[in-house]
Amino acid sequence: MRSFGALARKDSLRAAFKQKRLALSPEERASIDAVIAERVCELPEFESAQLIASYLSFGAEVETRGIIERAWQEGKTVALPRCVPASRSMRWYTIDSLDGLERHAFGMQEPAEDPAREVDLAVYKGALAIVPALAVDIQGYRLGYGGGYYDAFLTEFPSVSVGLCREAQVVEDLATLGTRERYDIPVDLVITETRFLRAHRGDEPRTV
Repeated sequence: MRSFGALARKDSLRAAFKQKRLALSPEERASIDAVIAERVCELPEFESAQLIASYLSFGAEVETRGIIERAWQEGKTVALPRCVPASRSMRWYTIDSLDGLERHAFGMQEPAEDPAREVDLAVYKGALAIVPALAVDIQGYRLGYGGGYYDAFLTEFPSVSVGLCREAQVVEDLATLGTRERYDIPVDLVITETRFLRAHRGDEPRTV
C-alpha cells in the first residue's frame, strides 16, 4: 500500500519541479533540449534500435520531436503511447507522421487506436524507450506525474530505457527526499545536457 506521507512529499516535489522548469525561458529550454536530443541520437542503443518508443513532449517537458524526426530519417519505426482509461497501462502504436494525433483529456497528443499499428513492447527486443521525468536521481529513479503509467510500463519492458531530464532537475537520491517507493522502477540510462548516467547498474556517474 502507498504511504500517504510519500504521496504528499511527491506532490510537493512535483509542484516545485514544475515551477523550476518553467523558470527557464523557452529559449533556454530549447537550447538545452537540442543538446539532450543530440546526445540521445549518439547513443549506441539508439543507433542499433529498430524501434523508438517515445513520449511526445507536452508543455515544458524535454522536447522529443527532434529525436522522432531523426529516427525516421534513419529508417527506424517510431511508436507513441496511448493511455488506457481507468488503468495504469499504455498501448503503443506506430506512427509515420505527427499529423492526425488525438488530444487526450490531460492535453497531450496520442496516436489513434488502430489495431493494425499496435505493437506489443513487452515482447519487442529491438526497441529503445524514451521516458519523461519531472526529476530524476543519479540511480535512474524518476519523479513522474503520479499516474504510474511508466512504472507499470518499465516493469515489463525488456529493452533499454532512457530518461530525459534537464540538469537542473537532477537530484542525488530521491530516496533521501522520501519519495521513492518499492514499486518505482528506474530507467537504464539518464541523459541531461551535461551528463550521461548508468548509475543504477553500479557504474559511476560520468560527466560528458
